[in-house]
Amino acid sequence: MSDATAIMPATSEKPRRRWIRKAVAICAVAALIATGAFAIWVISLGPLPLDKARQVSTTVVDRNGKLLRAYAMADGRWRLPVDAATAIDPSYLKLLFAYEDKRFYAHGGIDPLALSRAAFQLVTRGHIISGGSTITMQLARLMEPRHERSVYAKLRQMVRAVELERQFSKDQILDLYLALAPYGGNLEGVRAASIAYFGKEPKRLSLAEAALLVALPQSPERRRLDRYPGAAHIARDRVLDRMVEEGAVSKEDAAQAKATPVPKMRKQIPILAPHSADQAIATVKDGPIIKLTLDAGLQKNLEALARDRAIAQGPNISVAIIAVDNETGDVLARVGSSDYFDERRAGQVDMTRAVRSPGSTLKPFIYGLAFEDGFVHPESLIEDRPIRFGSYAPENFDMTFQGTVPVRKALQLSLNVPAIALLDRVGANRLSSRLKQAGTSLVLPKEEAPGLAMGLGGVGVTLQDLAQLYAGLARLGATKPLREIVTANDGREPMRLMDQAAAWQVGNVLLGTPPPENGVHNRIAFKTGTSYGYRDAWSVGFDGRITIGVWVGRPDGAPVPGLVGRTAAAPILFDAFARTGRIPSALPKPPRGVLVASNAKLPPPLKRFRPLGELVRSGSDQAPHIQFPLNGSRIDVERADDGHPAAMMPVKVAGGVLPLTVLVNGMSAGDIDSRRQRLIDPPGPGFARVTVIDARGAADTVVIRVQ
Repeated sequence: MSDATAIMPATSEKPRRRWIRKAVAICAVAALIATGAFAIWVISLGPLPLDKARQVSTTVVDRNGKLLRAYAMADGRWRLPVDAATAIDPSYLKLLFAYEDKRFYAHGGIDPLALSRAAFQLVTRGHIISGGSTITMQLARLMEPRHERSVYAKLRQMVRAVELERQFSKDQILDLYLALAPYGGNLEGVRAASIAYFGKEPKRLSLAEAALLVALPQSPERRRLDRYPGAAHIARDRVLDRMVEEGAVSKEDAAQAKATPVPKMRKQIPILAPHSADQAIATVKDGPIIKLTLDAGLQKNLEALARDRAIAQGPNISVAIIAVDNETGDVLARVGSSDYFDERRAGQVDMTRAVRSPGSTLKPFIYGLAFEDGFVHPESLIEDRPIRFGSYAPENFDMTFQGTVPVRKALQLSLNVPAIALLDRVGANRLSSRLKQAGTSLVLPKEEAPGLAMGLGGVGVTLQDLAQLYAGLARLGATKPLREIVTANDGREPMRLMDQAAAWQVGNVLLGTPPPENGVHNRIAFKTGTSYGYRDAWSVGFDGRITIGVWVGRPDGAPVPGLVGRTAAAPILFDAFARTGRIPSALPKPPRGVLVASNAKLPPPLKRFRPLGELVRSGSDQAPHIQFPLNGSRIDVERADDGHPAAMMPVKVAGGVLPLTVLVNGMSAGDIDSRRQRLIDPPGPGFARVTVIDARGAADTVVIRVQ
């Protein structure tokens, strides 16, 4: 018996062990099945909907990244891109983390401590005190919105949160959350909410504003400021109380923030430079952020100026302004109309790009080519008397004549007869081709060739092209294509307008133009213009840094009695310069070799301008003819080690009445001696124009290439 009794426990152990092994195996299989089922479920969730989450409103920003205009998404939502590191107030982020996710940068998407705390508070207090969702889990819910609140939905958020943490950095997750968080209505993201509710970017927020932005996403529709400001006020104060409890905010600061009322109305999303923004959207089809060269501050100031001045001018009249950086050709401000939303003034028509008659604003370029050709100087005398060119008899704006005046005064007073006389000598075709060469698109009447009338506005041009031309004067004769959209590759090359000396002389003359009543003398080189029938009033001017163009008129082209460039556009031009916030910069210094002299000290041929008709002579007198160098020839010049010419270049002339004067690129190179030749310093490499003028004003010109 004793032996049998001894072996009984051993035999009873075997079934128990077998049962345990079976239980373990069953649990293992169940765990494996559960794991497999969970894996299959996770796989069935598919990839994260990242493309949809990354969709944002297209935003147009200025040269410094400031918002000019945003466009709502296709479904009407406002969702602006966010960069938490540079565009969000750090105090708001501190408040957000303290309230929503204290260990955001420590956990892997799920915070077990937060979940445990939330569960404990629910059990002990009977209602939810704080949620257990991390910011990453909230982002997962926003990416895949579900209305039901269930264990399944929470589990799905947790899985998605882990996926997000594996694919993105913490900063990227934070940026996505800040762009997707709901704030009521069609507002998504902290940036859209801050602009709509506070009228500013969320870069600098008060404590009251930051607490409100933390509170709204918890229940965005029930706390909409434009519908339930009271509920939003209570929610904001609750956030402040929590922060006081946790020591994140002092009682005094919280009390002061609570005393601040919450906004009750939404503000309009900024619409600065609407014409430029529309053009950028049409040009850059798929860019979420489009950067322009504009300056938001200057743009805002000039839009206000255009709006105020248009109202003062009268109904249906609009104002357009463009400002250009002389050095770079970047457009700093473009005001296409006085009010984008004013239908009576055709506000959505961009008048900076509209083709209109320029009036007298092309005259400086006639004078510039005359200076370049060397047959006239700013101090030369010119006749302002009745004259006829075939059937064309130009008259001055005031129907009077000044008699004999200096060329400088003729341009400053915008006298018509001297300008047409010079254009007749320069050639309308040459003026047209030179302006086109400088990047200007001139529009002539159908089947009409360039003629003398273009000097007084008989051609179509845009305000932006005029600004480009005048900026070329400020750049001493080289225009640069205007740029408004910032791109990686800027392949714009300067284009020739006129020689440096001629451009400087034009700028120097325009600097002395009498300013309007609100202007300061000798600060801005400018020109005004009035088109035929008082349809367009212009004023374009420049200093050493910036060029500004102004147009005033009716967009429909109807005449406006009394609309004159000097009284309607010039005062706006000078106000626009004042609103840049800078004192006008000095113009460039005169280039080397520019002839600066009074009329008495000018070479005889330059003392008085003679029209083409006066150059025709009878008898044995012959006009001067340059025998060397030949027109179109190439001149090889030996140069010393320092780059200077090693030898002089001869100029030989036949005919003409002594004394004969030589000009190279519009600058005096001395007089021809009795042997009718002179040695001159060769100009620098490139094309050069050599002109010889005799005592009666007859001239000959050759163009050579110096190598």
